[in-house]
Amino acid sequence: MTHNSTLMKVNTIQHITSPIPHALQEQPEPAPHIERPRSFKPGDWIPIALIALALIAVYYSVAFKLLQDWYEIPDYSHGFLVPLFSIFLIWDQRKTLSALPVKPTWGGLPLVVIALSVLILGVYGVELFTSRISFILLISGLVWTFLGAAWLKQLRFPILVLLLAIPFPNIIFNQITFPLQLLASSVASGILTLLGVPVLHEGNVIELPVMKLEVAEACSGIRSLMSLFTLAVFYGYFLEKSTTRRVILALASVPIAVAANALRIVGTGLCVQYWDPVKALGFFHEFSGWVMFVISLGFLYLVHRLMHLVQRKPANSL
Repeated sequence: MTHNSTLMKVNTIQHITSPIPHALQEQPEPAPHIERPRSFKPGDWIPIALIALALIAVYYSVAFKLLQDWYEIPDYSHGFLVPLFSIFLIWDQRKTLSALPVKPTWGGLPLVVIALSVLILGVYGVELFTSRISFILLISGLVWTFLGAAWLKQLRFPILVLLLAIPFPNIIFNQITFPLQLLASSVASGILTLLGVPVLHEGNVIELPVMKLEVAEACSGIRSLMSLFTLAVFYGYFLEKSTTRRVILALASVPIAVAANALRIVGTGLCVQYWDPVKALGFFHEFSGWVMFVISLGFLYLVHRLMHLVQRKPANSL
């Protein structure tokens, strides 16, 4: 009896301490899947090269005419710098871009179709602005399609900055220049009156006792406005980290350029009245344009410094 009870106890202990069935054992959790960014391989550059050749074949005539406009239209002579700046922006973000995953998607295909449609409308409708804008749309669509939405988001600024190199269509250009002519002539005539110069102001014409000054389209300030705005974008990128301040600097370039152009007209009027009209409308008029542009850059710098001073005051007051 004692032997049997001892045997029963041993069997009970063995049953309790017997290993848990394999099906009931806690299974180890699988390691989380970490998606690693796919880097470029040598073979990946083949389709990129083919796409680049296709873009050259499609846009060579559009690009050639754009280069001509940059060279012949003084208002857009800064256009040569814009593509170089865009390339630098991409190069400057190379580390961030190398860490992004390459995720081709069909989501960008509609944008590619829209871009090609805009190109066709621009070519056959003889609208240079439309055909040039289509290039920016097409680049955006190709980046989205072959590299993914994350790449397009990261490259949005280098792509959009190319808009600064595209001249406005004439219908928009005229809507901008004529109000600038009226504004510049009105401000200049007011300042000349304050300085004691007799002035008769009619539209964009300032009539002085010696002669009439006509604020022509070339003197509207659009040239300095476009160039100063572009340089303000460059300046903000290199010397300012805050996006808000970059936008403020770009917007501040507009009133600075308008004011500088008005002062240039005032200087011309004073030279016509008190010096030599021929020299005033010749050498002085051309030279003063460069001087006022440099002064405008100085005012842009002062706006930048003022923003930093305004930010420091609340911190110091605390």
